[in-house]
Amino acid sequence: MDTSREIREFLATRRAKITPEQAGLPAFGSGKRRVPGLRREEVALLAGVSIDYYVRLERGQLAGASEEVLDALCRALQLDDAERSHLHDLAAAQRQRPARRTSRRAKDTVPASLKRVLDSMTGSPAFIRNGRLDILAVNDLGRALYAPLFTAAARPVNIARFQFLDPTSRGFFPDWNASVSTTVSLLRTEAGRAPGDTELTSLIGELVTRSDEFRTAWAKHNVRLHHTGHKRFRHPTIGEIALDFDAMELPGDAGLTLTAYSAEPGTPEHDALILLASWAATSPDEAHQDASRP
Repeated sequence: MDTSREIREFLATRRAKITPEQAGLPAFGSGKRRVPGLRREEVALLAGVSIDYYVRLERGQLAGASEEVLDALCRALQLDDAERSHLHDLAAAQRQRPARRTSRRAKDTVPASLKRVLDSMTGSPAFIRNGRLDILAVNDLGRALYAPLFTAAARPVNIARFQFLDPTSRGFFPDWNASVSTTVSLLRTEAGRAPGDTELTSLIGELVTRSDEFRTAWAKHNVRLHHTGHKRFRHPTIGEIALDFDAMELPGDAGLTLTAYSAEPGTPEHDALILLASWAATSPDEAHQDASRP
């Protein structure tokens, strides 16, 4: 990916989201503003840098910016934690040599010990994914919950490809718009972390080409951290179910994230998980093969 372009578009879209009033500034000049959000000179003022220097930064020249300048930009643009991390990732990627950047890619193997941990989680649907949203390993209950994703022959299963290119995804994810917004934000975050991941670039190129919804969402340059929340499914066997989820990055295996779903005991959702486990136990043997099989 073109890191300079990513920086340019990210800063421009963040600047467009903030009004002078939100930033505590009187609007420069009078009359109707020609641009949404803050002007460049307003961001420069808030960040304590010259307008010429800020223009260079927004043109994608972050390589020479100090941590103090980056932090000042984060404050001026009121970036959240995910956006702050993304800006620092983009700056770090630009500082690196191209040869080093092209060697970076999302992890695509899961240690046997982690697979054993997954298999031991018999009461919670769980899977391990990489930054490209490839499901690399999954327990039986997780495979049962995500059954529609495993009907296609291609492996590894990819959450983003299913959501945007498989028409059944809209029925499987009742909150489809919110779900795909999260997916795009996670991919955008990963693109900042690993701009040289050619498989990630290929996936994004495929989705941009084949999905109008993805192309529109991708252009927003939104990023997010995805650690905990609530997700609804409309499962073909057990019907609609809403589950809590926790997503944990694995520090011993950088690039991998373990996601587990759960329900409060005694609730209809917990009963539905028990029913799902019973269905998984009686499903064909091939439904329990590893998600990473070729």
